[in-house]
Amino acid sequence: MKNMSKDNNNIYNINDYERQPVGEDIGIYLDWDERELSDELVDVGKKSPGIDKPLLVITLVILLIGIIMVLSASFTRGFYTQSDPLRLFTRQLVFAISGVALMFITSRLSVRTISRWSMHLLLVSIGLLVLVLIIGIRVNGARRWIGIGGESSSLTFQPSEIAKLALILSFAQMICKLGRERMKTFKFGVIPFAAVTMILIVLLRMEPHLSAIIIITVLAVIMMFAGGTSLRWFFLAVFILAVLLGGFIFLQLRGTVSEAEMREAPVETIRNNLDLSALGYEGRRITAWLNPDADPLKDGFQIRQSLNAVGSGGLLGLGLGQSRQKHLYLPEEHNDYIFAIVCEELGFIGAMLILMLFVLLIIRGYWLAIHANDKFSSLITIGITSLLAIQVFLNVAVVTNLIPATGISLPFFSYGGTALWIQLIQIGIILAVSREIPVSAKESNEAGKKA
Repeated sequence: MKNMSKDNNNIYNINDYERQPVGEDIGIYLDWDERELSDELVDVGKKSPGIDKPLLVITLVILLIGIIMVLSASFTRGFYTQSDPLRLFTRQLVFAISGVALMFITSRLSVRTISRWSMHLLLVSIGLLVLVLIIGIRVNGARRWIGIGGESSSLTFQPSEIAKLALILSFAQMICKLGRERMKTFKFGVIPFAAVTMILIVLLRMEPHLSAIIIITVLAVIMMFAGGTSLRWFFLAVFILAVLLGGFIFLQLRGTVSEAEMREAPVETIRNNLDLSALGYEGRRITAWLNPDADPLKDGFQIRQSLNAVGSGGLLGLGLGQSRQKHLYLPEEHNDYIFAIVCEELGFIGAMLILMLFVLLIIRGYWLAIHANDKFSSLITIGITSLLAIQVFLNVAVVTNLIPATGISLPFFSYGGTALWIQLIQIGIILAVSREIPVSAKESNEAGKKA
């Protein structure tokens, strides 16, 4: 490892992510696992002059496009249901402006301050998940929202959004405290993280909230993997799940499908004969996903209308504001299914350009994670960036019927104050991390671009 110095000031080697200089004595290095969350983590060496501008610009561009699409997608519903075509748009605009303010406030926090409150946030999120089961607002058979001022209040928030961020921050701190060697063991690298995850999953299942369960589970796996949990535990979990799923499908189809049918067209046979409606709303959604035409006016209705919107957009789209499906044909057109309206109005090219913006945002987030000042900063940046990537992928997959409907919103696009605030706060946390990235890392990146 090459030690770089200038005027007796420490400058970080951008190719060294495990061992970085600490304190004023050049040549003194500590592993990330040894550094943990000590005072030397923060304010070491020369820092960057400000927040990461590429990440900020990409976020604001995506947010602006998202607000425009909310206006287009919600105009008709606002007119017919509330006699105010701009009502949903104006509310989202207020959420966006206030969310940007929260993003800049969060970006001014130090990483040490964020780490200090990470476990407290986890406890608060668990308490809120319990509270929502007691006083939560019931919508479509699920209690997922808490109304500020009671059930009749128009101002609500989802505790599950806070739980996602709390899991990222708390897991990052736990990983830093445990260290690399203990993270490889089952006792320390699996049990405490699985326990926290199961508590959150049980509470979310009682709402019920399938999409949040999926995201929490995937996030937990990503954080554990990034933290150093041994791969054999992941392989074992995948094997057990595969066996259980295969056995469940076999039991469901036993006696209803012949061996000849399974041999000739196994996928088509399973799609047409697997009925999981007895398992509740999750089972009905999976059944509708496998065969939406089996119940086109109920469980399969939203999927069919979404595919109609996506397909009718063609290459260039019908034009901004010209969607047909938003005229009360497609449910949740301004929320979970707003990407279908994007495809219909902006076409394949417009949808791909928006997805490319998300790709750039995700790539920039991982770049900042690689160059973070310490392990905790790197882990929370990985977690937040992965959360955004998961939500984008799952939302687009649901809209295009690649996976069953799960009620996952599209970041910065879907209508909703809680989700938008939390997403912008998450970007603010990444910007706070970027403030503490050594100058040499950013200068090296700029030099590489010029070259």
